Amino acid sequence: MKDGWIVFSSRGEDYAHASVSMIRADGTGLRHLEFDVPKQVSWQAGPAFSDGRRIVLHSVEDERTWEHRSVSHLWIYDLETDRLLTEIASDRRPADFMPAAALLPGDERIVINPIIDGRQCVMTMSLDGTDQELVTRPEEGFTYAIALSPDATRLTFHVAGPPNYFIVVAKLDGSERTVVAQHPEHLYFGPQWSPDGHWLLFEDCHSGSDPEHFRADLCIARPDGSELRVVTEGQSQWFAAAYGDPASRSGGSNIARWRPGGTVCTYTRLQPGSRTAWRFNPKPDYDDHFNRDYHPEDARGGAQICLLDPLSGAIAELTPNVGRQWDFRTAWSSDGTKLAFCRARIGEPPELWVMEADGSGARFLSRGKVRRGADHPSWA
Repeated sequence: MKDGWIVFSSRGEDYAHASVSMIRADGTGLRHLEFDVPKQVSWQAGPAFSDGRRIVLHSVEDERTWEHRSVSHLWIYDLETDRLLTEIASDRRPADFMPAAALLPGDERIVINPIIDGRQCVMTMSLDGTDQELVTRPEEGFTYAIALSPDATRLTFHVAGPPNYFIVVAKLDGSERTVVAQHPEHLYFGPQWSPDGHWLLFEDCHSGSDPEHFRADLCIARPDGSELRVVTEGQSQWFAAAYGDPASRSGGSNIARWRPGGTVCTYTRLQPGSRTAWRFNPKPDYDDHFNRDYHPEDARGGAQICLLDPLSGAIAELTPNVGRQWDFRTAWSSDGTKLAFCRARIGEPPELWVMEADGSGARFLSRGKVRRGADHPSWA
């Protein structure tokens, strides 16, 4: 199958309800996936198999996923036949909640992110659920945002543990663990391997002065923790991408992405003084996962997608710098020639767009299944 399908999340009636949709990069073939599986309230796309026609899907039964007690399932889906083929580890489940992070070479083992004893861990296992091996354990902290190294020998992830979020590299069996970046006043988040495996790219949020986790800088470091440097200025990366649609209340962390085979990465640059319509609520309401209040009158500024060379600091603009327009959530095609992204305007749900690697030819693709928003694109 050609690398032409963009798989994305279509938002439903609220944050907990989502489905998986697909569209070709040229705008044809829009497909909204529907499955006759009882109880599942949300579906999400996971990693792709090496044959280019199968992907892993993650479904969730409980609407209150943020309470970490939901039951979820992993499925193998065939894009060409539009069929769910089988459930992964259906008889040997390591946990109730277990999203997928990556497939290992050979497509016989998978990296998952199960919640065990209330903490999210890293684990590898065979697709039938046998040969389970913990990379991290519950007592080591809440661990997620997992990335597999280009040579498939190591994992990187962040740990939400005291004194703050920190970045770790480890072998697949959990050995030879290295703390790459850690500081009590810095929330280090979402590490990504460079295509040659020589660098890690990650977010650095000054969480003490930014409780909304709205802004960050981009950093790089060697996988052994050396040569750590901050490569942007002024906490200008849009980090917590909660956009301005009060109906969907969707969002999530906005992670920078290396261009495949290249030395540049995406950089979602905020305009000076930018604010979205959401405000952090210091008094948590546990019926509202986002713990934010909506103030559309306060929204201002915007965000644009740029290309950043982390070593030289050179920046090239890919999308225009337009007020009240927020471009974010980038996903590269496997050959690095195209870039899918989301675009949202204050008061409106996010849209799926695609453009060439130099920013030309930007075109709208979808607002999602019921026009409540398209988000979290990836390429199949």
